[in-house]
Amino acid sequence: MEIIFLGTSAGLPTKERNTQSTVLSLEPFLSEFWLFDAGEAVQHQILHTRIKLGKLRRIFITHMHGDHIFGLPGLLSSRSFQGGENKPLTLYGPAGIREFIETTLKLSESRLNYPLEVVEVEDGDIYIEDEITINIHLLAHGIPSYGYRLEFLSSPGRLLQEKLQAEGIMPGPIYRDFKMQDTVEYEGMIYHTQDYRADEVPGKIVTFFGDTMPNRNEDLLAVNADVIVHESTYLEGDHLLSHQYHHSHIADVIGLSERNQVKLTLINHVSNRYHQLDVAELEEAIRLANPDFNFKIAHDFMTVSID
Repeated sequence: MEIIFLGTSAGLPTKERNTQSTVLSLEPFLSEFWLFDAGEAVQHQILHTRIKLGKLRRIFITHMHGDHIFGLPGLLSSRSFQGGENKPLTLYGPAGIREFIETTLKLSESRLNYPLEVVEVEDGDIYIEDEITINIHLLAHGIPSYGYRLEFLSSPGRLLQEKLQAEGIMPGPIYRDFKMQDTVEYEGMIYHTQDYRADEVPGKIVTFFGDTMPNRNEDLLAVNADVIVHESTYLEGDHLLSHQYHHSHIADVIGLSERNQVKLTLINHVSNRYHQLDVAELEEAIRLANPDFNFKIAHDFMTVSID
């Protein structure tokens, strides 16, 4: 799977960075894309990628600020003409997202040629879609802002073929039985298949945060995650100033990741006052000061594989 950043700027677009939009490519797990937030011009950004709107299956909106939703009406309309016909789309977001969509489509006389389901979420909601568990928690941003924690199913451990061969069981259709069944009968013997499989591989945990200042629900979303995508509007300067504007400082993100044993932290929603050269210099300074913090500061069109 991959995370593709289409917009990484906070509040306003810059000449280098667009506003907030992030895609999770589920291939090869599923042949579809999930979008998190839809800043203005998101459909233009998509044109520079391999993302196909016909394969866009779910959209998750974290909160109702314009830099996270102004690209939504155009994207929904364009999907009708770019492979989305008759392909259902589900959109999750805070209260008000349904009214926003219905109003903009009605006033612009836009009509969709595919089923659109809008789900207005609340704190503590849990959804299971395509065997992926989605935990939703409210954050702290002045207006309702949510984080989405995606938990994937564990997968069986690999078959220990060398151990089977040591028992005299050679490769063949019988190996499928060892993969699929709890017990297997072979030449009069009963084998417990778990003895011939490696430990199961835990499912990935990936969390996408909306804008927020530090709060207790962040830990519920981040604990033991493989990857989190988190805002850091402030990469330097006054720590407390960021909280006055209901945002996070880089020190907040480092603390969250460290206490929850997050494997990789991807930072977006970086203030529009930073140019890319500024960001590169700050990233290096953060890395030198925090050598155990595994992170990347995202830029537009950065793609990160989830191993």
